[in-house]
Amino acid sequence: MTTHPDHGSAPPAGCPAHTGRAFAVPLYGPDYAADPSRVYDQLRQYGPAAPVELAPDVHATLVTGYYAALEVLRNPQDFSKDPRRWRALATGQIPADHSVIPMMGYRPNCLFSDGAAHTRLRQAVTDSLERVDPHALRGHIQRSADRLIDRLPDNGHAELLTQYAGVLPLLIFNQMFGLADSDSDRLVAALAKMFEGGTGAKEGDAIFTRYMQDLVALKRAQPGADVTSWLMSHPVRLTDEEMVHQCTLLIAAGTEPVKNLIGNALRLLLADDRFAGNLSGGSMPIDAALDEVLWKDPPMVNYAIHYPVRELDLRGVRLRAGEPVVIGFAAANTDPQLASAPIHRPGNRAHLSFSAGPHACPAQNHARLIAAVAIERILDRLPDMELALPADRLQWRPGPFHRALIALPVRFTPIRVNATPGDSPWNPSPAPSTWTHTAPTSTPRHPDSATPARRRGWNSLVAWLRGR
Repeated sequence: MTTHPDHGSAPPAGCPAHTGRAFAVPLYGPDYAADPSRVYDQLRQYGPAAPVELAPDVHATLVTGYYAALEVLRNPQDFSKDPRRWRALATGQIPADHSVIPMMGYRPNCLFSDGAAHTRLRQAVTDSLERVDPHALRGHIQRSADRLIDRLPDNGHAELLTQYAGVLPLLIFNQMFGLADSDSDRLVAALAKMFEGGTGAKEGDAIFTRYMQDLVALKRAQPGADVTSWLMSHPVRLTDEEMVHQCTLLIAAGTEPVKNLIGNALRLLLADDRFAGNLSGGSMPIDAALDEVLWKDPPMVNYAIHYPVRELDLRGVRLRAGEPVVIGFAAANTDPQLASAPIHRPGNRAHLSFSAGPHACPAQNHARLIAAVAIERILDRLPDMELALPADRLQWRPGPFHRALIALPVRFTPIRVNATPGDSPWNPSPAPSTWTHTAPTSTPRHPDSATPARRRGWNSLVAWLRGR
């Protein structure tokens, strides 16, 4: 295996990576959540990868080196994404109902598949997402953001995660996939439980899965101009089970992490003096803040779990077949070996926060657009917004996979809202249902042929697609 010059030295003699003795640094609990960089520094003394615990008794190897991470991500021949290779789970050492299973267990989707199966599932996702018009998407993000900002408390105090950053991404993905906005709060809570990996993870997974099953059943009966229907009508002919898990993956990955990207970037913009006095003057501070967060505090700090197909060597660290290898996105992005490399120049987006290789995030452009517009709108609308407490008093949610604030309280001068309560910006036109890239041409359906709740959902979809 080729060795990059930046990581030419092997782990120190006698370290756990070589000896195999019991050793693991926990990546859960308040201590890790409060200061993950300290943990990464501790792990780096053992080389570009070291043993960790994702949850009690759930052992894995965390890759902390940037070039070692690329080596794993770009090498599907040696590293499988299929969790059915996970030896501890297959042998019963990890119970099938463990709290990490919602994030690590096998699902028939493009994230947990290899080879021809991955190519087939990934093609359906890529083709369907490409049908989303970015200009229409931007307009919908702006209008949805404004609606949420208009609803912030009129006392000049708000908690941005629950009242803005946590709601907006799901509203956008609701429109993209044909979900009902009325269930947003329930789905946000379910996703949070899944990502935290605690006692509520199984419950959150069950809630979300049931909702995806209902969505697929609805779209089988009544397809529309949405990503769910486009996936369903794709030539690869996804089964209902594949549809449920493709939609689960895309919506989960597009909401909770984007929520945290917005929250982490707003925290940086409001707390760091480098951005003070320049928040309302164009998009450059926002782009710079997003880049910095994606390099240093990405919403998913550890994920992209792989399983070596055989025992092998990763830059001096011995890996066993079937044992989880987790990519530490934040650790790799802040690898000290990159400090003097041109890769860290301003504006460089070679970070690994959206992964890399064949499993790189297919919706990363959508995610960045949602975050950028969300931040732009709230800074424009609330130009004097500031943190309601010192930044060092903000607390982080525990969990091995995400970097997520518990809350982001702010204060601002209340704004006057002239909109009439109950007003809807949606256009009441029907939506097309065929697999085409052309403009909508379907025949209008009489309004009485749908229930009021469902009709409002269709109207929202068409408005999003047409940029109204």
